[in-house]
Amino acid sequence: MSSPQEGRSQGKVLMVQGTTSHAGKSLMATALCRIFAQDGLRVAPFKAQNMSLNSFVTPDGGEFGRAQAVQAEAARIAPTVEMNPILLKPEGNRKSQVVVMGKPVAVASAREYYEMKLSLWPLVTRALDALRSQYDIVVIEGAGSPAEINLKEHEIVNMRVARYANAPVIIVGDIDRGGVFASLVGTMVLLEPEEQELVKTFIINKFRGDSSLLDSGFDMLLERTGVGVAGVIPWFDDIHIPEEDSLGLEPAIFQQHPESDEYLDIAVVRFPRIANFDDFDPLMREARVRLRYVSSAIDLGAPDLVVLPGSKTTVADLQWMRDSGIAEAVTARRRKGTPIIGICGGYQMLGERILDPHGVESASPESQGLGLLPLTTTFAATKTTHQVRGRVSSRRGLLAGNSDGIITGYEIHMGQSEGGSEAAFRVTERSGSAVDSPDGAIDADGITLGTYMHGLFHNHNLRHALLTNLAKRKGIGLPQGAILDLDAEYDKLADLVRESVDMNTVYAMVGM
Repeated sequence: MSSPQEGRSQGKVLMVQGTTSHAGKSLMATALCRIFAQDGLRVAPFKAQNMSLNSFVTPDGGEFGRAQAVQAEAARIAPTVEMNPILLKPEGNRKSQVVVMGKPVAVASAREYYEMKLSLWPLVTRALDALRSQYDIVVIEGAGSPAEINLKEHEIVNMRVARYANAPVIIVGDIDRGGVFASLVGTMVLLEPEEQELVKTFIINKFRGDSSLLDSGFDMLLERTGVGVAGVIPWFDDIHIPEEDSLGLEPAIFQQHPESDEYLDIAVVRFPRIANFDDFDPLMREARVRLRYVSSAIDLGAPDLVVLPGSKTTVADLQWMRDSGIAEAVTARRRKGTPIIGICGGYQMLGERILDPHGVESASPESQGLGLLPLTTTFAATKTTHQVRGRVSSRRGLLAGNSDGIITGYEIHMGQSEGGSEAAFRVTERSGSAVDSPDGAIDADGITLGTYMHGLFHNHNLRHALLTNLAKRKGIGLPQGAILDLDAEYDKLADLVRESVDMNTVYAMVGM
């Protein structure tokens, strides 16, 4: 993206902060991006620093936070790394991979990153300025809480950004957790006077019940802080937007109760450092699919499909599987004929060996995989990040009936896997360039499948063919699979927020 254009005024800004993590900042920012786009404005999202294992890839191969990719989609624009210039991907042992402007630059402890922050601040401001030069309005999302006083000195994502951009701030509070009024008042008390002046309104999120019962609380909020409430967003579970972090998985475990006794039971192993779990959102929309996230061998049970998802630390999560007994439970299920699918890190685990000669991920130069595919994975110092397009190349087992079907997705991985299995897919395009290369593997029985391609289940035809093959194995029928229309979901979210929030107040905040 170019630097700010000469002679062009900077776009407006609006910032969404929250009293806690998972208060609803990302959701509100997503809704505002779609509302502004519906109203004819050129709008872009921005988050200076994101900590998440859910990442995405821009068309030119840069890695950034998945939440900002969702917000860009809601804004109806292509994503760029300027929308999230700093991404932290936790690796365990209190260290994180630091991704700056789309590329990994270091693995740092909390203290080491703390010392890096001020040197990264100019990148943050340049990225924000670049977006403001090209859009009418930028919706800025904060992180965690702006009142983390122990981190305030080197903070580069909340009030420091608001002060730099002179951005009016909305603070979102989660009433479902309880204590929302104390959280809002306490947040304001811990802000500096010049920061308090930037806070223009509060929004209450996840309310169940009659919102008129909150009026006395609103009066006291205004009296104590001088800030009013622009709206109350009700609790909902019928709008499906990808979650930013694994906190959002908790309710997902229990929400699916298929109406029919004939359904497919799919168990996703919940690694300690599970990554890109929104891969499985489309499965949650299927009428006769029960999707479960499991963390113990006992919980695994006897599913119709086991999925090993992406992982930021393949070797460490593989060891966790062994220590917890899940590894033995998964291989035992495979011996009994249960299909297994591995995606990215999960695909690497399905192989025989994982080599890390340069210590990219682990202190162990060699680790043993689950041995379900004849593969060897070698970690490289350079990360592979691409949007990809390809086709189904295998005709067997789980992939029967979908040969040559076109699929799209994205790759984010450090390792390269080689072996003697038949390739499951053929990649024909990476980051816009034509290629012809194999991806993934499928075993001789056609029921152990691995791939590096995230977003696999978002391909409707492939997902429906795969579920149909699983249903045939179980001897049940399935209805035509649901088509996940994210664009319609963004519109539903925008409608809900328009009904719940005084948008005239919001527009007045930004001078529009």
